Parts: sequence; structure tokens; C-alpha cells
Amino acid sequence: MNKVPYVSVRPTSSLNLLSHREVAGVMNYDDEVFKLFRQCALAVLNTGMVEDDADAVFNHYHDFDIRIIPQSRGIKLDVINAPANAFVNGKMIKGIQEHLFSALRDIVYTHHKISNNGSYSSNSSDDITDTVFRILRNAGILKANTIPRLVVCWGGHAIKRFEYDYSKQVGYELGIRGLNIATGCGTGAMRGPMKGAAVGHAKQHIHDGRYIGITEPGIIASESPNPTVSELVILPDIEKRLEAFVRLSHSIIVFPGGAGTVEEILYLLSLLMHPDNRSIDIPLVFAAPVESKEYFIAMDNFIHNTLGEEAQKYYQIVTGDPERVAQQILEGVEHVRRYRRKQQESYAFNWQLKIPLELQQPFHPNHENMRQLKLNYEQPKHSLAAEMRCGFSGIVAGNIKAQGVEAVRKHGPYILQGDPTIIGEFDVLLKDFIANGRMKLKGEYKPCYRLKE
Repeated sequence: MNKVPYVSVRPTSSLNLLSHREVAGVMNYDDEVFKLFRQCALAVLNTGMVEDDADAVFNHYHDFDIRIIPQSRGIKLDVINAPANAFVNGKMIKGIQEHLFSALRDIVYTHHKISNNGSYSSNSSDDITDTVFRILRNAGILKANTIPRLVVCWGGHAIKRFEYDYSKQVGYELGIRGLNIATGCGTGAMRGPMKGAAVGHAKQHIHDGRYIGITEPGIIASESPNPTVSELVILPDIEKRLEAFVRLSHSIIVFPGGAGTVEEILYLLSLLMHPDNRSIDIPLVFAAPVESKEYFIAMDNFIHNTLGEEAQKYYQIVTGDPERVAQQILEGVEHVRRYRRKQQESYAFNWQLKIPLELQQPFHPNHENMRQLKLNYEQPKHSLAAEMRCGFSGIVAGNIKAQGVEAVRKHGPYILQGDPTIIGEFDVLLKDFIANGRMKLKGEYKPCYRLKE
């Protein structure tokens, strides 16, 4: 891993001006806001690198630094000891340069414009949704006067090569039909659909194709943006990231993945099963290559055995046949367009979807909170799905998020306990993920959790 000792860069498209107060708010080196910006900036400069060990990245680039310099023409960034892969012939790659300022934009907006001004509140569901909307609008993600065509693609970063190729083929079929892509912005099943769609768009001479990467600070350090991402937005936490996905989407595809993918599935099923969302339809397709057909058979069994038959009606499973996946998604997008037009609802942002406050407030996966999860049947099924989501969120944190990895290192594995049937299904699914290398990109996986009935 080579480094570039020093470079100075300016914004290419946005964020030319910051107030003195905004600069001071980010550049207090002892403050958490600066540490957050430095972490996100390093992740962006690692774009394209296949690595999910945040500690390894931070340790190697311990001497990395970044400073905001106010100037007569606006601002610039002085970058010190940056990853050499972010440069060509001594110049920072333009896409990475844009993402660097996108990170600054989102950090400044969230922590200065919203938090410090007191206009951000987590006391009500509507307040949190409004915050998500404003962050997306400030980032230019929300586009007025455009028809629905955004497909959210979820799936793992640690997948097999043929699964990656399949996700790319599906992306191509989506792109050639004029559909845009949003993913978690990392590698694997987040990169494949974007690369495939880019080829499909090129063949159709579509010059305004969109490849949106939606992330959050705890994830971006372990899943740096892939090179195809053209629009990057960093939400403050995983819950707002998930809300951004579902409110932006016009259809969703899930490819094979690990614990993070299960978290996303359970989050969406919890919403769709909520009584207040009975009239809301979010087209959902589980798609896998023929070689991985067992993946969604296992996932379907897991959902059936924990949440019941009701949960199974919200998705379709397609094995192989990328063209069929794309056609079903296109039909779903058209259905959403007709519904929103009839309801006079925004094409750009799904305001009608009810997201309970407990799914919006950040779940902090410490040992006590993981132990206290209600993994039992003494609650409505949509509430059980939300609790199970938190369990997988904690496993993701213990696997790849710096804070979670450190907590497990110090205090041992998280304890997940509950109804024997539910815990047994967790065990079956997670063992399958471990056996198939879905929990970690490199090296031997050491479980960050222990299951207890």
C-alpha cells in the first residue's frame, strides 16, 4: 500500500463555500466530527480496494491527515499520506475527488446545519423522516420531475465470483431497460449491478444513468465506495440509511449476502408486515444464480420458520434468468408509478410508508442491548422482525465496524438468547454463512456472537 505524501484538491461540482463557523466545526481536531470526517475521507480515498477490516486500513494509514483550507475562491483540502490508488499520474481521480467533497458536504450538513442548529429531533417519527429527506435533498439525490426508475440492490460484499457475475448480468438487464441503481456502495453484490447497468446504459445511449451509493460512517470504513458510484451520500447511522433506501426505492432486488443482507431483509419485512402499511407495495425480488439456489431456499425457510407464511407473500424468488428478474422489476416499477400518480404521491420519496420510531432510532449493539433483544413470539410478527433485525445488525457491527470489533475484542462475543425455535434458525442460517465464506472477505472468521436458548 503506497502513499502520496501531499496533494491539494478543490471541489469540482459542489460545496465551494463554507462559512468560518462550518470550517471551525469540522476542523477541531479533538472533536468527534473531525474524526468522523477523517474516517470517511480515508474510506473514500480507498475506493476500489477490496478490504473489510477497518482496523487494518486505519493502522496502515495512521499518519493520514486532511485539512480544510479557506481561500479567496472558496475552499480546498490538503490531503497528507493518502492511498496511492486514489491517484493517476500524481492527480486525484475525479470521481474520488467528488466523493471526498460529498463526504464533507454530508458531515457539515448533518452536524452543523441540522444537529448544531437544533433543527434535528429524534423525538418523533416525522422529525426523523424529515431529517432523512433533507439530507438526501441537500446531497442532490432527490430529483423533481422525473419518472420512477430507481432500483435498490442489496446483497453481500463477501460473495463468490459467479454470484458477482450474476449480479452484473442482472444490472445489465436493468440498465438496458433504462432503470437506475442504488446500492450500499461497496464491493460484491453492491458493485456488480452498477457495472452491469453502466454497460446497459451505454448501449442505450443513456447519458444520465444514476449509480447511487448510500452508506453511513460505521459501514463506509469497511465498505469503501466502489468505482462505479457516481452519487455518494452518507447518512448519520444505519437506521437512517435503511430508511433512505426504502423511501427512495421504486423496487428492490436482494442478491445473496451475509448478516448485513439479512438485516436489510428483516427491516423491510418488518415495515411491510406493519398494519399501517397494508396498502403500500414495495416490489421485492430475491435473485440468485442457479449455482446459489440453495441460498434463498435457506432464507425462505428461515423466514417461514421465524415469521410465518404471512412474511413470505411479500417477495418473489427468481433463480437464474437475469432477463426475467429485470422484467419483473420493470413491471413493479410501473406499478409503483401508477399507484403514486393515483395517490398524488411524490415519485422521488415515499412519504406514505409508515416507519415506527423503534425502527428509526439507532440501535447501539453493545453487549447489554444484544442480550436484551426480544427474540420470542410474545409480540406481533412485525415487531419480532424488527428485533431480529437488531440481532443481525449487531453481528454486522461485531464483524466489520471498528467500534463493534473492539467491543467484542474486549468483552467477548455478543450473547443472543430467546425462543429455542428462533435461536435454532439463527444458528442454522449463520453456520451456513460461515461455511460459505459470507461473513468475511479474507482470513478465518471468528464468530462475534454466541447463541443461547
